[in-house]
Amino acid sequence: MERIRDDGPVSSPAPRRTLVLGGTRSGKSGYAEDLLPADTAVRYAATARRLPGDDEWEARIAAHRGRRPATWVTVESPDLVGELSGPGPLLVDDLGTWLTNVLDDASAWTEPTLPPAVTRRAEALVDAVRRTRGRVVLVSAEVGMGVVPETRSGRVFRDQLGALNAALAEACDETVLVIAGLAVPLSPAGGLAAPAPPQTEAPSAGATTPDNGVVAPGAAAAVAAAGSRPVGARPVMPAATTSGPGVATRPAESAPREADPAVLAPADFEPLRPQPVTRPDVAARREAVARISALAVPVGGLGELGELGAWLAACQGECPPRPPVQARVLLVADDHGIAEAGVSAYPSDAGRARAAAALAGTLPVTIAARTAGAAVRTVDVGLSFPVTDGDAGEHVVARGSGRIDRADALTSEQAERAYRTGQRLADEEIDAGADVLVPASLAVGATTPASVLVAALTGAEPVAVIGRGSGIDDNTWMRKAAAVRDALRRAREHLRDPLALLRTVGGSDIVVIAGFLARAADRRVPVVLDGLVVGAAALLAEELAPGAREWWVAAQGSTEPAMTLVLEHLSLTPVLGLGLRTDDGTAGVAVLPLLVTAARLIAETGTAVDTGIVPLGAG
Repeated sequence: MERIRDDGPVSSPAPRRTLVLGGTRSGKSGYAEDLLPADTAVRYAATARRLPGDDEWEARIAAHRGRRPATWVTVESPDLVGELSGPGPLLVDDLGTWLTNVLDDASAWTEPTLPPAVTRRAEALVDAVRRTRGRVVLVSAEVGMGVVPETRSGRVFRDQLGALNAALAEACDETVLVIAGLAVPLSPAGGLAAPAPPQTEAPSAGATTPDNGVVAPGAAAAVAAAGSRPVGARPVMPAATTSGPGVATRPAESAPREADPAVLAPADFEPLRPQPVTRPDVAARREAVARISALAVPVGGLGELGELGAWLAACQGECPPRPPVQARVLLVADDHGIAEAGVSAYPSDAGRARAAAALAGTLPVTIAARTAGAAVRTVDVGLSFPVTDGDAGEHVVARGSGRIDRADALTSEQAERAYRTGQRLADEEIDAGADVLVPASLAVGATTPASVLVAALTGAEPVAVIGRGSGIDDNTWMRKAAAVRDALRRAREHLRDPLALLRTVGGSDIVVIAGFLARAADRRVPVVLDGLVVGAAALLAEELAPGAREWWVAAQGSTEPAMTLVLEHLSLTPVLGLGLRTDDGTAGVAVLPLLVTAARLIAETGTAVDTGIVPLGAG
């Protein structure tokens, strides 16, 4: 069996919620700021209240503001719970000051007992941190490292901040203590997180991690490979029971459709683990921004084209960026069992017809691709029947995905195989010369599992993620809502395990696209996202390859409310507003000429100095 390349060492999952503790002037704020990208619109929740007449305090606030990147947005709001409900990334600095304001508001300093309002606001804050779906960094003072007056007010502050820090440490994915500018990771037990010993052998087939947290002997190497992540971190592989070497079994009531035995031989690759990817080149982006500002155009005159060009420069690691000339489109064909529930305006077997039309070059995306000079590849990963006679189905994961409101979409092995298939497809396209990629799904009913995944990852209710999809009527909408509701119930136990979530309520196409997106980011190739199915796959790809989202650009918004949540969650701004609803990647292909234009504008536009086109007063 073909082995899939897996470059680089295994890395631990990137944390979503980080608590940074430290004493006064310990460097905790600077450390926290370095955890977040300087070129992203980070929301900086400043908890300090301005004090009229206190010039020294104003100077401190100004100094903090001055060192923040220009792309960051400062928010001076006491409503941290509301800020945490928004999209990430968010930095809160600091919680000691926030708690002081809470105690002030409740007049708690001199009360004989603690006012209930203080406890309620602290509990609401911790709960909001648990429920947040975006990247969050919280800064707080470690009370044991400062001087606390032995007065009633001092004891109230010490006790309440200590309790708040402890609750937040339990709610966060990691806690870091900063001492004299040095960061020390802490384990949940309160000690230092011990580094793992070097991995000397691969995990044995069939190794499992039981729900009680006790690691089976065969999984020891896999746990060691996770590095210094604290005990109790979210699982990185779905557990499976085995009835034989490498053969995963699941309860009969959740078994998906039978797969083609030819593509289900025992796996011969390492288990998947989340692996962060390298960020685009910040220096190249800055150079592009500086170059744009020197061009003979009004300030901001290039608009979104300038932003696209700067993003392209960062992805390529050079300025001016090269116009992408080897765009490649990947169309993934699959059949979803949930389509049998009548959740689409099209019959369940229309996915096969769409794949045939793609091969014939008559789908909108294939016509747009010819216009843009992009190559198109159509791949069957899960159709119930091959499109053409004699199709070997070399990329088929399963002949149809399970009906997710009643059963799992895939087995554990199929889900991992699908992810690896996506990685392999990305490698093949990139090795063939692709310098920008556009993936899409041709499946019928695929927005139903996509909506379930978005609801599961963002905490939204079913009715908040369901749109009209393929043009469904009211009755179909209600059937779709019921299907999403039932599938979401099945998904909730897997919220902290991305691959298990995909296995349970995803489908072959979504998992393949997730692997495709993650690998493209790892190979430093930009991708244009288009459509809800790709958006849902992108959410999971970001979970399995943290940082991948910085290699993507969103083609357009959507009438699907779930896609709006995807864009907010990934902090992506759509390029187009054409209202295309083909869901086959057509809007993604429409962005390709704009990328070429953006690159050429940066490279070829004359500068103000060279042309003499200088605004009044600028000379």
